[in-house]
Amino acid sequence: MHLFTQDQMGHKPGNRNYEQDIVFVTKHNKWVLRSIGIWPSVLKGAARFLPKIVIGIGNFALLFAIIPCILYIVFEERDIVMKLKLIGLVGFCVTSLLMYLALIARKPKIEDCIEQVQIDWMQIEFPRDRELMLKYGQVGRNLTVLSAVFMYSGGIFYYTILQYAIGTFIDEHNRTIRPVIYPTYSVLFDVQTSPIYEIVYTMHCMCGYMMYSTTAGTCGLAALFATHACGQIDVVASHLSDLVHSEHNEKTSTLDRRFVQIIEHHLRILRFSAAIDFMLREICLVQLVSSTCIICLLEYYCLTDWEQRNTLSLTTYTVLLISLTFNIFILCYIGDLLMEKTSSVGQSCFMIEWYNLPSKTIQGLILVIAMSGSPAKISAGSIADLSLSMFVNILKTTVAYLSILRTSVM
Repeated sequence: MHLFTQDQMGHKPGNRNYEQDIVFVTKHNKWVLRSIGIWPSVLKGAARFLPKIVIGIGNFALLFAIIPCILYIVFEERDIVMKLKLIGLVGFCVTSLLMYLALIARKPKIEDCIEQVQIDWMQIEFPRDRELMLKYGQVGRNLTVLSAVFMYSGGIFYYTILQYAIGTFIDEHNRTIRPVIYPTYSVLFDVQTSPIYEIVYTMHCMCGYMMYSTTAGTCGLAALFATHACGQIDVVASHLSDLVHSEHNEKTSTLDRRFVQIIEHHLRILRFSAAIDFMLREICLVQLVSSTCIICLLEYYCLTDWEQRNTLSLTTYTVLLISLTFNIFILCYIGDLLMEKTSSVGQSCFMIEWYNLPSKTIQGLILVIAMSGSPAKISAGSIADLSLSMFVNILKTTVAYLSILRTSVM
């Protein structure tokens, strides 16, 4: 059985296993994003409205938790430490809602990028190209899985273990108080009566799933697209190295045709990278700002629980802190990787034996080197570029904010 066959449309070598390869690199993203109505759907009939229904339910669940909790913080809660804990909780909810709305607004662009990924896998020419793309596909797959594991683990700790530890208790009015994940404004409804309590608890769990799925799905989507672009860049670099030593270089016309194909491929990658930046810039801005504040608050919660020797709560907030920190690290790492890879094309042009090529081809290589001087980037609202140095700055900022917060509260 041959891996590569002739594509009937373009009469070019095609990847016969492209369907399995696409499933391999997109499976986990599809699971997460389809559950919140973002992944492109091929449903027909009445079922085609299912993603819209999921989106409507998801927005309602988030707002159902956010609005009563904000009212409770403003009008009922008096303890400053508890207010800080609830602000961090509702802040993460608001962040997830904004990111979810941004994903909904960018859904057509997401579909275009997914379609481009499928086309690129379908049009692989050589087994070596497939190996290069699978290498980065594995990286994107691993980053997606790690992000999902960390985010869902933190959510499970907070929504189950911590709530179970709080348990039920009797208040001063001899009423049995059952724990709720998000405190609600008592003027709206009495959450302790049945079946209101069961309904509210179910909605809060749905809100939690939407939050962690949105965060993990966004990170996984960025990993999928950015690592795909990196794999495509390695394919371009591989084809550049073949310009000199390839058996196809017997005729100048063939060499020019192959060089034009490389340039077109490179331009397609740059357009794809620009689409990634356009799709993620608002999401990354919200994530950057909110993560800085929420990580600072989580650090404060950990210090407070450490002083009070509250082991279970300390463990829960530590897991949440690690999850959120790792999530923003993945985004910064992806941005840094894409920037480094797109700038490496110029180095690849210089490292080949360009002096054995015709003068017109050398002039074309100079243009490619010049283009690689402005590498593709993933920006946060076109304000800051995501990179590992940005991640370090975020951690420094959270520590500075933590010092100010401890001084103000104490």
